[in-house]
Amino acid sequence: MLDVKSLTKRFGSNAAVDNVSFTIDRPMMIGIIGRSGAGKSTFLRIMNRLTDASDGELCFEGRNVLTLTGKDKRDWQSDCAMIFQQFNLVPRMDVVSNVLHGTLGRHSTLTTMFNLYPEAEIHKAIDILDRLGIAEHAAKRAEALSGGQQQRVAIARALMQDPKVILADEPIASLDPMNAQTVMEALRRIHDEDGRMVIANLHTLDTARRYCDRIIGMRDGRVVFDGTPEQLTTGVARDIYGAGADFSEAATSTEIRDHDAVVTEEIRAAEVAL
Repeated sequence: MLDVKSLTKRFGSNAAVDNVSFTIDRPMMIGIIGRSGAGKSTFLRIMNRLTDASDGELCFEGRNVLTLTGKDKRDWQSDCAMIFQQFNLVPRMDVVSNVLHGTLGRHSTLTTMFNLYPEAEIHKAIDILDRLGIAEHAAKRAEALSGGQQQRVAIARALMQDPKVILADEPIASLDPMNAQTVMEALRRIHDEDGRMVIANLHTLDTARRYCDRIIGMRDGRVVFDGTPEQLTTGVARDIYGAGADFSEAATSTEIRDHDAVVTEEIRAAEVAL
């Protein structure tokens, strides 16, 4: 389905994405991990055509999407929906209108300016919100919702595009563990139930292992790991992050755990170190 060949993005003499190649042969949930500046976000922006590559190819279903222009490019951006860390909602607009913005590419400026959406699309938006457990907030302003609820609105907006691929750029980075779990479960459910490819940039190893079928590790713009969750050992993670022996996964965990259990685990880790 997706074939990435020698993909490179340079900013001056610096390669943010450096000769990246990999193939995904079926819809999967992919996690991309790595330090800040590893090239994860740049890769997603290239795939969604928010920025142009310097070299290489990115083929989806046999078509190099990096060469698309005009309407073909806009159609691809509808097929390849993007979810951002900061939600990118219109704060003072009601939730259902924010979701309906996922259809902007299919309507005239007049329709979107005056919220003149077809009734069928309004019902579809509410159905999607219901699927994500937030239909009761449809009439509220987006700014009145919690961070986790706003991220689910952003997911609903992406689903309104009926995309083949969903890209999620650090979708849980600004959320507490409970909301992070809710958002990741929603993305996983979308993959499982709809058969959509989901590619998510993630910053915690436990999240990648728990929700993803395949994990790609990036360091300094290059792919340094490509494997299953089981293959992502602590030693491999140290290499991805360029960390030393003192690297601790617990420091970045989003797992919801009892406080006493966390303290006990930290004490045991300290005892082992001694």
